[in-house]
Amino acid sequence: MRKLLISFLMTAAIPAFMADALAQDAKVSPKSIYDSTCSACHGPGILGAPKFGDAAQWAPRAKAGIDVLVKSAVAGTTKGMPPKGGRMDLSDAQLRGVIEYMMAGGAPAASTAKAPAASTAPAAKAAVTAAPPATKPAAPAAVAQPVANAAPGAVAAAPNPPLTPEVNAFNRLLKPLGKFNRPAVESGIHGPANDMTLQLQPPAAAFAQLPKSMAGNHVDWVKALDGKAIAPRWDRNDPAAAAIVMDLNIVREVKGSMPDVVYPHKQHTEWLDCSNCHPAIFIPQKGANQISMASILLGQKCGVCHGKVAFPVSECRLCHSRKKAVAAAAGEAKP
Repeated sequence: MRKLLISFLMTAAIPAFMADALAQDAKVSPKSIYDSTCSACHGPGILGAPKFGDAAQWAPRAKAGIDVLVKSAVAGTTKGMPPKGGRMDLSDAQLRGVIEYMMAGGAPAASTAKAPAASTAPAAKAAVTAAPPATKPAAPAAVAQPVANAAPGAVAAAPNPPLTPEVNAFNRLLKPLGKFNRPAVESGIHGPANDMTLQLQPPAAAFAQLPKSMAGNHVDWVKALDGKAIAPRWDRNDPAAAAIVMDLNIVREVKGSMPDVVYPHKQHTEWLDCSNCHPAIFIPQKGANQISMASILLGQKCGVCHGKVAFPVSECRLCHSRKKAVAAAAGEAKP
């Protein structure tokens, strides 16, 4: 009898939870999704993204139908848009709503937002009807279900690097001058007992002709790339493939007297694909990323790369490069 009662209580609690979740989805308007996620690219039309409310740009796409557009948004595009714009939490209905919102320049936002709310009304009413028999012991069952479902997403959205003493550990580039770019046999990466390790070109010799820097491994990789001293291969299978470069600066206003942080997408996307950072390290949503020097020093956020394979945090001015008194330049956006 007790098992039957517990089964009934859980059955009654699940519809209530689902109704609450659907109601929450309905509250997230297409406008808020656009403002926090889509506007960075669809506002200025970066990488050929159709601009907000531009009928001429949306017309050819609209001919295929809204279902095709939603399917394309779910899968992502070859031009650089990640699946669901990096917002893996969005449902197909929410994507449809924000696409219609962008196509019409904001007009159908109200009708799109109301549809899910209306459809959830019967479920909500059924949940209310089934709820009275539930007693206090049923509460843990209702709470346990959403927490268990949410946990994997939360871990995937912001993974922390394992705390292991491996050679690529954070701040490995903060070494005394005499210990930079040592021969491969001393790297800690290659086997010193392997005869072929001795045949590898020493990093100091390989970097000799590259632009110099005072940080990291003492190579200015941005200048080396701009000056064509190096030519990173974008696709291992296609030597002719070109990088998809996004020329967009993100400005983070910081407290205190330090200059504000400027994150340049251009220098990063010349090396990396959007999926290298989004959404695992940085969620592409305004206000969704809590970045601090403490988290970076722990090897999180920017510290996933900087201090390991990019210049270390000792070079403050490379990131804190925008004086607070200077007005925001064209093309810059706040995170």
